[in-house]
Amino acid sequence: MSPSLATAAVTKHLQSVITAKGRDALSTSVLPALLDGIVAVAVALRAAHHVALAGGTNAFGDDQLNVDVTAEHLIREALARCPTVATASSEEDPVERTVSPPATSSSSSEVYTVAFDPLDGSSIIAPNWTVGTIAGIWDGATALGSRPADAQVASVLGVYGPRTTAIVALRVPGHQQPVCLDLGYTEPSSANNNNGSWDIVHENVRLSSGTPKTRYFAPANARAAADDNNYRDLILHYITNKYTLRYSGGLVPDLVHMLVKAHGIYLSPVTAASKAKLRRLYELCPVALVLECAGGKAVDAATFASVLDTPLADTDERGGLICGTAEEVDKAVAWLGKTEAN
Repeated sequence: MSPSLATAAVTKHLQSVITAKGRDALSTSVLPALLDGIVAVAVALRAAHHVALAGGTNAFGDDQLNVDVTAEHLIREALARCPTVATASSEEDPVERTVSPPATSSSSSEVYTVAFDPLDGSSIIAPNWTVGTIAGIWDGATALGSRPADAQVASVLGVYGPRTTAIVALRVPGHQQPVCLDLGYTEPSSANNNNGSWDIVHENVRLSSGTPKTRYFAPANARAAADDNNYRDLILHYITNKYTLRYSGGLVPDLVHMLVKAHGIYLSPVTAASKAKLRRLYELCPVALVLECAGGKAVDAATFASVLDTPLADTDERGGLICGTAEEVDKAVAWLGKTEAN
């Protein structure tokens, strides 16, 4: 599959919103290749009727599913077509490995590394729930040692559900106004002479300000409520104030739900008994960029600092997460930061 499924309209739009000079490959190569990889994973998942352990573990000691291994291979295969992607690492193989062909073969001054979670939602894929791919694009040949707010220039959330969709966030520090796009993939159709293509669904995905008619909450790591009275009381507050529960157990579908509905709060706190599971490089940083580009906030659930403010030192750094509409994040931080917490 060549990187050509992004229609001319999508590529042209990407070029128009990436205003910084020297970023041509980002719009014409790297992002289209990731979109192609997402399509390849979607096709593979439709044929993966038997979801089972692959017989191995990744470098973090997590059991690998057969679909994890397949998705990992397909995303890397897509990235291998990008001369400006110098290295790539993933949650399944958390080493920044050289991508072939290497960036040195390109005359472009652009050099990127891509960090991705090939298939987020292993616990809910067997019952055929919506799952996704998470990818962050970073300036340079490594993401380590960088402050994410400065070095991470784009992120992509691929969504595998009844439809195949993607959220693309872009922010080139010092040059780029934040952009958040909602894209939809149209499958091949002989009747319409369509070979399959990505098209723009919404050019400007934005979370709302103020109080909407319907308010949504997604309380991940609910077991932490048994150890943290503030979290328990916050969940009760949402219920008492008639927030609508929208929690699937998958990070990607829960975050995309709030983006589509323009409101929501996602919480994944950390306690001594409920350790942090989300990895900063492969999950927290990419989704934080999406939320910020859409006008929301994403903070660490322990320190309440912006997810993107702390430099990365290791691929296995983990943390909790509070993200969503800015006003809701601020309220949750105030609630969870009460001094009477356990």
